[in-house]
Amino acid sequence: MKAILAEDFLKLSSQHPVIDVRTPAEFEHGHIPGAVNIPLFTNEERVIIGTMYKQEGKKPAMLKGMELVSPKFSEFIRTAETISNTGTLLVHCWRGGMRSGGMAWLFEWYGFKVFTLQNGYKAFRRIALSEFAKPHTFKILAGRTGSGKTLVLKEIEKLGKTIIDLEELAHHKGSAFGTLGEEPQPTQEMFENELAVALMKVQTTEPVWLEDESQNIGKRIIPNDLWMQMRAADVYYVDLPLEKRIDYLVEAYGKYSPAELIESIEKIRKRVGFQNAKAAIEAINNGDLKQACEISLVYYDKSYDHGVAKRNTTTIQKKQFEELNPAEIAKEISLLS
Repeated sequence: MKAILAEDFLKLSSQHPVIDVRTPAEFEHGHIPGAVNIPLFTNEERVIIGTMYKQEGKKPAMLKGMELVSPKFSEFIRTAETISNTGTLLVHCWRGGMRSGGMAWLFEWYGFKVFTLQNGYKAFRRIALSEFAKPHTFKILAGRTGSGKTLVLKEIEKLGKTIIDLEELAHHKGSAFGTLGEEPQPTQEMFENELAVALMKVQTTEPVWLEDESQNIGKRIIPNDLWMQMRAADVYYVDLPLEKRIDYLVEAYGKYSPAELIESIEKIRKRVGFQNAKAAIEAINNGDLKQACEISLVYYDKSYDHGVAKRNTTTIQKKQFEELNPAEIAKEISLLS
């Protein structure tokens, strides 16, 4: 087997499967995007080994580890066979130690070509976090709530531009209603990993389109180094009439139950005002989603305008549109850039 640097490991990961041999709990907390978890130890077994290592020493812990793992050898190999089409595997653990070394030995013994990650997942995390400080050329797609920014962003991608959908990575639409229809949010570490790998795939001089976001997307936080670059980037502002934004929001959120919508309103009760929140909830209960949107947008528009006002006005290009036609808006906005 050969231990290689994280940069080379990631390049090879586009061709060969990555196997993370850490415990399921470690993997769930954060992993290299696209990796497959084949844990050498279960969560409980790792506690047993760790306790024995501290109390009795390295060799007794190693023997106990072999006792626990050896019955799983054939299962490990069968799983590896199902995910490898090239005969080559990329294997790592936390720090590039005994767990990845042991699994790599087994796979090589069986006949796979194996590369391990020098210094393990810790090395990947170092380069992932350093990615956010690299200078990038960002273009920010802006617009008040209901402007269909995500739809426009996808259309910009169809025009051959590079985009990163932060809300997609965060599993959140970026508002009190952001969890509706979404999977549970990833951990902060996993959000950072996905974002870093997305950035690694583009040259630092290549323009990348991002949707205008607050630093928090739900419970996930855009890393500060990246956030500061976003705030300094050129902004392309979609100015859509209020009635069109309301129409879009009614269509987008009308499929959710009153209970789900009311729960979302409750999250911003203090910020929108108790009386406004009460009126919005009554509107939802009466089936008047248009009125509920009108009430909510008073808060959201004020909040969004406050954020835009903090930007350098010379970086903002605003264009008015009468209709929410994402494809047409994408073409017009792209011409501005």
